Amino acid sequence: MAVVQFMVSLDLSVVNVGLPEIGKGLGFSESGLTWVIHAYALTFGGLLLLGGKVADRYGQKRILLIGLPLFGLASLAGGLAQEPGHLVAARAVQGVGAAALAPAALALLASTFPGGKERVKAFGVWSAMNAAGGALGVLIGGLLTEYAGWEWVMFVNVPIVAVALLLAVRGVAPDRPVASRGAPDVLGAILATAGMGLLVFGVVRTDRHPWGSAETLTTLAVAVVLLAAFLYVERTTSRDPLIRLGLFSNRSVAGANAFTLLLGGAMASAFYFVSLYLQRVLGSGAAKTGVEFLPFAFGVVIGSVLAVKFGYRFAARNILLAGGVLMAIGFAWFGMLSADGSFAVDVLGPSIVSSIGIGLCLAPAVSLATSGVAEHETGSASGLLNSTRQIGASLGLAALGTAANNRTDGVPTAEALNDGYAFGMTIGAGVVIVGLVIAFTMLPRTGPQVTADAAAPDSGDLLPERD
Repeated sequence: MAVVQFMVSLDLSVVNVGLPEIGKGLGFSESGLTWVIHAYALTFGGLLLLGGKVADRYGQKRILLIGLPLFGLASLAGGLAQEPGHLVAARAVQGVGAAALAPAALALLASTFPGGKERVKAFGVWSAMNAAGGALGVLIGGLLTEYAGWEWVMFVNVPIVAVALLLAVRGVAPDRPVASRGAPDVLGAILATAGMGLLVFGVVRTDRHPWGSAETLTTLAVAVVLLAAFLYVERTTSRDPLIRLGLFSNRSVAGANAFTLLLGGAMASAFYFVSLYLQRVLGSGAAKTGVEFLPFAFGVVIGSVLAVKFGYRFAARNILLAGGVLMAIGFAWFGMLSADGSFAVDVLGPSIVSSIGIGLCLAPAVSLATSGVAEHETGSASGLLNSTRQIGASLGLAALGTAANNRTDGVPTAEALNDGYAFGMTIGAGVVIVGLVIAFTMLPRTGPQVTADAAAPDSGDLLPERD
């Protein structure tokens, strides 16, 4: 499951550094090039809830073994693309595969390790690989683009898929028989997928149509109507609902998803702004930018290891809050970026502080979001969390990117760009602080002891809070 999540996270960032070379190689227009990112985000974000439900209904291992080849073949097709449309289509299919993989993998992890020390360790490993995939994606993308060609930012997924398939076939237990829970909620699936897809579509197009434009407002309004209709159907349907709204009565599920929504927006914006600052302000090349992200990747791993060790002594809520505080400090530090600065002075310190904070947050957030959830709903809860993070990333990047761009007044000088990036990071720190307030007020303060008794599926947390 860690290899699967590493690959999904890698694919979210590995393409970014190679975008200029992809544009030159395939003849993308400036606006068309953004769809290399948006095509993946649109299908991934729009289909996550459906992917989680399908995994619950038809078996998590089965869906995993279907999603992996689909993702691998789409990656291969993307690397062989000869024109823009081919690559955009391949990225969209990758998103479909990822929407099946991510909730199935996380649900398998949650149901295999329902509590105790094993759960702490499992989510620690998973969170380290999850964040390392995103951070190392920048390094790998830069090196592959500069020394092997942009095609390899797509081909790199193929051997990872092969390894993940081998591990899944040999290491994942067969699916348990799934009890019939009535006819599937087809209408709910259509409304949720269309609503989520339109929401992501409306947000990612704000680079071309401002937030106040008729195009954006109309798209977002239709998305809200569809999602409202989805909630109504889920509340009233006699069929097996796509997601049981009663999940949100679980404080762990509700609080962890609210925190993750804001965390996703701040994290995606940080990757974006720091990468552009290194390349467009400090003048680093693609490969050098990737190398300069290594401290960030190592910091996430360190934070994840600490989360495991602290998980034996403290409540998950407390670990998450500590990580959030470090994130806020690191992002605020990034807000002091200088146009005539350097990597050592302006980037290294805040990278380490914020990345350790991210590593501390990830495993507790996932564990809390799946705590107290029945085994037959772990896929739905996992899909909900992944969907929340993806929507948060899209909304956050669009909103903070727009704010940073407005700050520059359209002047592409190093000073103006630096001012915009620093402003965006400062807002990101504020977003994290709001998330901390939500986590402090909503998440449960205590949980079961890490003992044999903690293996019950209804466990609500990792450990009791210590004074």
